[in-house]
This record gives sequence, structure tokens and C-alpha cells, in this order.
Amino acid sequence: MLADSLVRLYARIPLGMRLGLDPMREACVRFGHPERAFESVHVAGTNGKGSVCAMVESIARAAGKRTGMFTSPHLCRFAERIQIAGEPLDDATLTATLERALDGAPELSFFETATLAAFLAFRDAKVDVAIVEVGIGGRLDATNVLPRPRAAAITRVALDHTDRLGPTLVDIAREKAGIAKAGLDLVLGPMTEDLRAEIAAVARAAGATTTPWRESGPTWTLRLEGEFQKDNARIAAELGARIGATPDALERGLASARWPGRLERIETALHGGPRRSFLIDAAHNPDGADALARHLRSLAIPAPQIALVFGTLGDKDWPAMLDALAPLAETRLYVGPQGGSRPAIDPVALAARHAGTAVPGVLAALERAIASGASLVVVAGSLVLVGEARALLLGLPRDPPVAL
Repeated sequence: MLADSLVRLYARIPLGMRLGLDPMREACVRFGHPERAFESVHVAGTNGKGSVCAMVESIARAAGKRTGMFTSPHLCRFAERIQIAGEPLDDATLTATLERALDGAPELSFFETATLAAFLAFRDAKVDVAIVEVGIGGRLDATNVLPRPRAAAITRVALDHTDRLGPTLVDIAREKAGIAKAGLDLVLGPMTEDLRAEIAAVARAAGATTTPWRESGPTWTLRLEGEFQKDNARIAAELGARIGATPDALERGLASARWPGRLERIETALHGGPRRSFLIDAAHNPDGADALARHLRSLAIPAPQIALVFGTLGDKDWPAMLDALAPLAETRLYVGPQGGSRPAIDPVALAARHAGTAVPGVLAALERAIASGASLVVVAGSLVLVGEARALLLGLPRDPPVAL
């Protein structure tokens, strides 16, 4: 059963998102190099990489390609991480694939095992192209065992995971540039010239080149909300063109791309109560919170009509995140996301920085937000929090969350 396989997999969480390629390389050798069985698109970046992956995957399907996609973490079900032809693996296939990876590579961490399982699933499904999201950084990320991709990008560089990637933007940029491989041209998203120069230097040393994204060009019709998604679409369109997509496939793929939990609007009545509009967003670092704040300001909804449900994990720069979002909402409800691989910030500490109410649980926070009479309820701060809220609002089944 899938539940049993997930128990075995989750037992590897204490190893964390281990940085280093040797264990993955050895496991790939043992399994006959599944990472070499398909062409790939490799996407790194602090924010936006998941959205770009979803867009490129949609473009590739519109172009008639059989696709695989590996992203992390999941919002509701673990199967979201490994998709074939735009759909998560079914329980039976996912169970069998995980069991092979678990039995054949007992030394791997949670994330390494998930990565190996994705590569095995892509080989089994005979995908034409796999779109693979970097987990953390790039240089030492488990996904970087991929041979030279058909296309690759670094979407953005911002402060996150500074304990692993280094304290400065330059440090982080260099780590992300580590996905460069000889003969590869990296597409670079919006970033400062100094960061582009750092990435270009790392790329040159690896025999690779870089190309900045095009700030102007075609205007795409997007299903995804947010001004920043236009930037992501330009990156995705360039990657899509590099895997052979026609202009028509680019247009159709971008118009149909979906990426749940990213400025996702849900209109629903929770447990038969009054119908409300919810905006759930995976903003979990200052850069993401700033993007969400810009979007909220563009909606021109007054603060008394917005309720914020906010919670975050302890390794995040939560003061900067909260400073960006709290002033936009008059009602603020703070929770501690539970079940993740890292402890949550105490909601009392959040309320001490920006006045609000500490609430014991996401359901209670949503209920209080509805009772406030706000016309828009915003949920943000953690993927764990957003995943639980989404499952509650849509009545979805949920596997235990893992912020890896």
C-alpha cells in the first residue's frame, strides 16, 4: 500500500535535504542510469522555478511530447511531485516505484529517494522530456546528476536557505549556477547585473554560457495570476522554444498551465458557512512575500476587507515576510504550520510583531477569517500551511507534509 511506502520514505526525513551528489550518482549507477533515459529541462531559482516548470511542462504537452515533471515539495499529496503527461502517478505505480527506490538505495535521504523514484518513473513511462525542478541551490542538489539538459534556467536569486547556500546573494547565485554543464546555455531570469556576472563566471568555468531573459516580446494569455508570472512565462517560452515547441504550442501551453497554491483563487463556503473568496499563495520567503504584497496592492482591496492567515517555519526570515504582508490586512490570524520537517515559528511571536490573534490550527484560523466578514482571505507564509488550507477548502485527501 502507498501509505506503507510513505512511512518507509518519511523515516528518511532526519537526513534532511542532504547536499552532495555522490550518493545519488552511486544509486543511479546501481539502477542502470535512469537519469540518462530522457531529455530534460532543469530549472533552478529561489522563487518562480515551480511555476516555470509547470509552464514548460504544459508547453511540451501542447507540442505533442510525452512529459514527466518532478517538483517539490507537495501541497496535499506526495504524488504531486512526480507527474507523467500532466497527471500525478496513480497510487499503484507510485507505490511500486517508491518500493524499488527504497529497497535498492537504502542509504539515500528522503529527497534523494524521491528524486531517484522520479527518474525511474520517467524511464518506465518512456517520456520524451522531463522537466525537473532543483530542490535547493543547484550545485550539490540531488537533481544535478542529470546529464547535460536540453535547456535550463535560473529564475531568480533571493535570500533563502542561507544556512545551506551562504549568507549573501552572491553565494546563493554561485550555488544555483552549479547546474551549468559544458555546452549548455543557461537562461537567466530577472536579476541584477552583478548576479548575472557571478553566474556567468561559474558557467564559463564549466564550459557553459548564459543568456538573459527577454524583458519584452509577445504578450501571452496566462491562466496563472500575478504580474510576476509574466516574467516566468517569458523564461518558460524560451525554454519551450529550445525543446522544439512552435509558437502555437507556446501560446496554448502557457494559456493552459496550472500551478496550484500560487496566487490560487478559491471561491467556496467552508463547511456550509458563508461563501468567501480565498487567495492562497506559497510565498515562504521575503522575495515571495513582496511579490504577493504587490499583487494584493494591485487588487485595490482596502485593508478592512482583507483577512490574513499567516504562519511560517523557523528557518525563514519571517519578520521581513510579515512586514510586507501584515499592513495590507486589518484582520491577522497567526498559526504554527504543523507536520513539516522543521518547527514552526510560535504564533505568539508573530502577533507580537504585528498585532493579531494567535490561533490553534489552520481550520480555526480559516473559520475566524470568515467570521471577520472580510471579502478576501489570504493564506501565506509556508507551503505546509497553504497545503493544509487548500485541502480543507477543497475537501482534498492529504499526505503528511514535508518541507523538503
